[in-house]
Formats: sequence, structure tokens, C-alpha cells
Amino acid sequence: MSRAADIFARLRALPLVGVDTIADNGAVMVLAPHADDESLGCGGLIIELAAKGRPPVIVIVTDGTGSHPLSRTYPPARLRALREREALQAVTILGLPAERLHFLRLRDTATPQCGPEFNSTVTAVANLMRDNGCRMLCAPWLYDPHCDHEGAQLIARAVAKRTGAELLSYPVWGWLLADETPLPDSLLEGWRLDIPQKHLALKRRAIAAHASQYSDLITDDPNGFRLPANLLSVFDQPYEVFLRTS
Repeated sequence: MSRAADIFARLRALPLVGVDTIADNGAVMVLAPHADDESLGCGGLIIELAAKGRPPVIVIVTDGTGSHPLSRTYPPARLRALREREALQAVTILGLPAERLHFLRLRDTATPQCGPEFNSTVTAVANLMRDNGCRMLCAPWLYDPHCDHEGAQLIARAVAKRTGAELLSYPVWGWLLADETPLPDSLLEGWRLDIPQKHLALKRRAIAAHASQYSDLITDDPNGFRLPANLLSVFDQPYEVFLRTS
């Protein structure tokens, strides 16, 4: 095992490459646990692929209704609709047409990790992979400390096994693990995707499109979620990390 701080240093030292080094073999699918993870962890990748005429497929796993559970102005159905509109606005900024965005609408904070719902979700994602000719799948890092992120990674592993797709992992909340957190001392193979400044500006706009997670749009839930500044600063760097996952 290694300290998280040492793992992060290794991630920040991965080779800096262009998108063709990472994704040069068919269409790409991005599996995002929540609306906003696609922009945070993969916004640069999405922009780069779309700019090359290879728009990826984005699949949002959960309905997003767990971010403001006490809000009366945004009860679950209204909050879900809001978060889906924000996701559509974000991916449009990133250069994708609406038909490349899909919502599974699983309950927020309850992404299955086994059982019948897990199996049906794997089938749904695998079918989307096949329908869109996707040969690569990007999913959150297993060590992101959030149940939906862990579930999305396990779903992605099952889909990759079923379809033969290459699987890459992208860290989101894992970047905020305490320095002394023990993590497996395994070989970290992957890259940092270079994001040009003009595309980094688009990524910032896409993140900001998720206003319910980014601003004071919803004010009547004292426990409501808001993306913390220290996480946003991580994704303001001109690169994104993608790890080979077996």
C-alpha cells in the first residue's frame, strides 16, 4: 500500500499526451455517476473528441435527486428535470449533439453493485455501447470515495468484460482523499490528456452549467450539496488523468 499523496504525485507525473494517444480505436463512451461528473472528469476528453468529429456517448447513471433532499422548491421530479437540463447544456457547450446524451435515472446514492438491478444496468449500458459502436469506456476511479462512483466503476468493469471494450478510469472525488489514506501500491498505467487553453475555457463553462451543484440556485435546503472549491481547483488544471483498468 502507498499513501494517497504518493499516488497523486505519480498521477501528476504521467505522460502528457494528445487525445489520439488515449482514444485511437473507435467510439468512446463516458459513464458518469451524476450529471456534472462528465464535465469535471472528462470535459477535456469530450471536447477533443468532438472537435475531431468523433463525439463520444455520455451516459448519466443516477437521477441526481440526492443533492438537495430537503428542498421544497425542487422536489425530486423537478430536481431531476433541472439536472438533466443542466447536463444537456453542459454537453452542448462541450460540442455534443443531444442524441449523444443518455440518462439511466437510477436513484441517486443507490447505484447497485450487485444483484438484479446491477445486471439490468450492465445490459443497458452494454446495449448502448453496441448500438453506438463504442470500443472504449471511461468510468470513475474505483477509489473515488462515493458509493455511486464505486458502483459505476463496477458496472463499467462488467460491461467491458461483456463487450470486450477497453476500460479507462478517471478520478474525481479521489483527488480529495487525505494524504495518509492507504491506496493499493499497484502500477499506475495511463496518461494525462493535454487540454489546450481554449478548450479549458469551454470545460469551465460546462462545469458552471451545472448551476444547481455550483451556485446558490437552490437555497431552501441547509444540507444541500455544492461542489467544493478545492475540488473545482483540481479540474481547473490543463489536463485530465486516465488510467488503464483491467
